[in-house]
Parts: sequence; C-alpha cells; structure tokens
Amino acid sequence: MTQETLQAATEQMEKTIEATREDFGSVRTGRANPGLYSKVMVDYYGSYTPLQQLASFTTTDARTLLITPFDVSALRNIEKALSDSEIGANPSNDGKVIRVVLPDLTEERRKEYVKLVKTKAEDHKVSLRNTRRKAKETLDKMVKDGDVGEDEGTRAEKELDAMTRRFTDEIDEMAKRKEAELLEV
Repeated sequence: MTQETLQAATEQMEKTIEATREDFGSVRTGRANPGLYSKVMVDYYGSYTPLQQLASFTTTDARTLLITPFDVSALRNIEKALSDSEIGANPSNDGKVIRVVLPDLTEERRKEYVKLVKTKAEDHKVSLRNTRRKAKETLDKMVKDGDVGEDEGTRAEKELDAMTRRFTDEIDEMAKRKEAELLEV
C-alpha cells in the first residue's frame, strides 16, 4: 500500500519537473527559440488554438525566427497574437511568412528574467512540497488505521523525503542553468 502512495507521489513530482522545463523554456534568453511561443494562443476561426499547431518555426539566425503558417488566412491573427504576447518582439509579415527579430536583452531585462526564473522555480518547489504533504497525510492515515505498521510507515516517509529532496535539487539545478544562460552575453 505504501508503494502505491509513493508511486503516485513520484508520478506527480515528475509532472511538476516537466512543467518546470516547459516554464523555463518559455523564458526568453538571448537566442531565438520556438519554445518561446509555446504558450501563445491564436484566435483561429473563433477558437483559441496553440500557435505550434498553426505554423512551423525556423530559426534563421541567433535572433531571428521565421514562422510559416499552414493556413495563410491565419497570418493576421497569428501576427496579432505574437504582438500581444509578452515576449517583447515585433513581428513583421510579408504576406506568406512572419519574421520575428528578437531585440538584444539589456542587463536590466536579463535581471528581470532571472527574477522570473527564481519565482517560477519556487512555485514549482511549492508544488513538490504540496505533493509530499498529501502523500505524507495518506501514509499517516494508513498507519493510524492499522493498514500498515509504524516501521513501514516510517520507512516510506523517509523514502518520500529523499524523493522530494531529489526533485527539489533537480529544480534548483535547472534554475541555476537557466540563470547562467540568461546572464551569458
């Protein structure tokens, strides 16, 4: 029974790690990256659709991204969604493709992004701790109800703590790498 609880907690924590990767991927560094626009939603025939489903992306150089819509009639809506996004780049279209040239990051903007990364990392660590708390409550209830012995409950709790520490360290490491990438000129 304790293994099922620990397995469920592990799966939830792995989902948190994946969400952290996605969040960090959407934070802009100095290079053009299609992942920057992974959360941009486009009004496509009355419903909001992820940009990734409406266009292909090509990185032409370090700061230029070429976006080619699958349906040319969506060009205006894609351009508007890109302009409204918080990436801070101005798209331009030539009737067939959209070019996004990312401006150089200023030192001040880099520091803002570092702060944003730290905030996101802390939010995800809170999510890990919440998962740990729920699993611990389940384990405590099992011990209290007599479903498992106290020794097994204690062992499972130690395993849960080690797992939480491992995932928290992984988020810290990812944040450190992203911070180094942001501060790289």
